Amino acid sequence: MKSVRRTIQYLVGMGVTASANAYDINHWPTQYVAPDGTELSVTGNYQYDAMFAHRTSLIDDAHTHRRKELGVAARSKGKWDAIVYFDFQSKTWLDVFWRMDSQWLFGADYGKFRIGYSKLQVGFEGGTASRAYSFAETSLPMQAFFQNRRTGVDWTLDRPHYLFNVGYYFAGDLQGKNDGTTAVARAAWTPHKSAGDVLHLGISASVEHPHGSRDGLNNYNAPTARWRARPEAPFTNVRLVDSGNLNHLSHHRRLGLEGLWIGGPWSVQGEYLQVTTSRSTGLPSYTADGYYVFGSYLLTGESRQYAAGNVGNPLPAHPWGAWEVLLRYSALNLDQGQVRGGHERDLTLGVNWYLTRHFKLQANYVNAHAIRQGQRYQPTITELRAQVYF
Repeated sequence: MKSVRRTIQYLVGMGVTASANAYDINHWPTQYVAPDGTELSVTGNYQYDAMFAHRTSLIDDAHTHRRKELGVAARSKGKWDAIVYFDFQSKTWLDVFWRMDSQWLFGADYGKFRIGYSKLQVGFEGGTASRAYSFAETSLPMQAFFQNRRTGVDWTLDRPHYLFNVGYYFAGDLQGKNDGTTAVARAAWTPHKSAGDVLHLGISASVEHPHGSRDGLNNYNAPTARWRARPEAPFTNVRLVDSGNLNHLSHHRRLGLEGLWIGGPWSVQGEYLQVTTSRSTGLPSYTADGYYVFGSYLLTGESRQYAAGNVGNPLPAHPWGAWEVLLRYSALNLDQGQVRGGHERDLTLGVNWYLTRHFKLQANYVNAHAIRQGQRYQPTITELRAQVYF
């Protein structure tokens, strides 16, 4: 209990200290503009989390660093931009890419072209930057199905009333895992896209062909798949629902439907995700799906930001920062045919305090309800986060 009290005191103390100076530290010197106009910047995101589980012996309390992200970026306005970004906590590469403006390349605006390592576009919530997560953890279907980052090329055309994205990824992640190829397409209709007035309706799909790998003895390991999710909580390896390993793979097809409405301080966001795993040697295909919907209200009157087809943190308009309350319902179903992975429903209440444009405190209360192979699980989890980002 002493460690729990120290953690809570630490998080609250950080908030009080930042609040006292909040209105004076909105502009940090993290950017340098060279004489030729090239912009050089340092970007980062640090999160410290505490998690307390109730009504279960499966999940232990924990508190430690959640993310230690740091990167460098460069941009020549109207021509290109590039970034190298790494998470020192998970020892994982994040974005590493170079993006070019077609106006610079061809003299006409045909969108932007990118080569390198970046997120795939099936999964609206997954595509949100970790610094801008509305909740401490992403929803059940996003954890289960989002493909995350791969190496490849993509093209984006962003217009006032629509958005198109097409990509082809020909290699795995920079950790040396998940080899294979993936083709992705996304389209969104955005009839409203101004500050505090956003309507975004989109559809996305991908086809992934996973490849096997060879170990140091040149033994071939065939690809496998496993669809599962944590109960929207960090610091635990417990998955209340889990498909188990699926072998003899041919390919995966993903489908996503996404929606976002922002009206002043109010917003509603939701999405549906489905994955179908096709298998060889006469085995039947396996389909799993899930969805989430959440609403948020900024008590202090600000609006969630929206740009480039995704959302960002609101900018506080008052010396005391911005306060947001949220409620999310998410569902995941991994039962199909002979695969009895279970199904789960989570209800999460959230409160966010944006003290400045660089500092945020979050509190979540998750009520999970899962059934897998006749076994019922109903843990509740309290999550606290202190975050600094720039």
